[in-house]
Amino acid sequence: MNEQFTQDRRLDYLVEQFKEDSVQYRGFVTPQDTAGKRRLLRSLMNIRMPGKLPEDVLGVQDDYLRERIRENGIVTLSDIPPLSASGSRHPFADRISVWQGDITRLAADAIVNAANSQMLGCFVPMHTCIDNCIHTYAGIQLRAECARRMHALREKYGPEYEQPTAVPMLTDGYNLPAKHVIHIVGPVVSGALTAELKQDLADCYRNTLDLCEESGIRSVAFCCISTGVFRFPNRQAAKIAVQTVTDWLAAHPGAVDRVIFNVFKDEDKKYYEQELN
Repeated sequence: MNEQFTQDRRLDYLVEQFKEDSVQYRGFVTPQDTAGKRRLLRSLMNIRMPGKLPEDVLGVQDDYLRERIRENGIVTLSDIPPLSASGSRHPFADRISVWQGDITRLAADAIVNAANSQMLGCFVPMHTCIDNCIHTYAGIQLRAECARRMHALREKYGPEYEQPTAVPMLTDGYNLPAKHVIHIVGPVVSGALTAELKQDLADCYRNTLDLCEESGIRSVAFCCISTGVFRFPNRQAAKIAVQTVTDWLAAHPGAVDRVIFNVFKDEDKKYYEQELN
């Protein structure tokens, strides 16, 4: 399928190809409206186990996803002012930003994904978690790369291996505007907020920045790690994130050009701005 095909044609083609690939949903009746087709395609991508697809199908997927992202609007670093533009007194106000929006639109060197310990993305169709969104817009190649990486780790550490908390994994960004994705498993709060859980969250930010320095990544966008379904209190999470990043930047002068705290909720935006004032 070449460039003359419209997004509608790509969508129709991909829905049928992913239905055929799924086996279980080959006979599923395709909706007639564009929104319904988009939901079906995303759902089929979400539930798909890692594995190969024909190169021509992947090519259409890539063209389709990149156009969807262009339609959504790519956000560059120049579109996001540093804190210094708003008069922040933070010592690294020229290198830190707070941005509220969809992280899959960001054209940074790396975006951070709040992953689970299986590191394969979210398999729940149309789930709104960041893991699902990132894997959806990156394309099926991202799950395949994560699966290869986990297979290698299980060969090394045993078949029961799961990615530990606060150990980052760097992958390609594929169809995302970001060059890379850094996947990290945050702490899960199931009771009282302990000192160990706080340390684990701080380690998520510290280890991610260490990986950025090692990999030559100059700009990174953090999501609100461990909040939401992992139940880390939002205000405490913001405080730990800001303090850890501040301390790391002080200890590694010039290592990173821009750190973006990407928030989705108004609540988180308020907490980060209070911490960074």
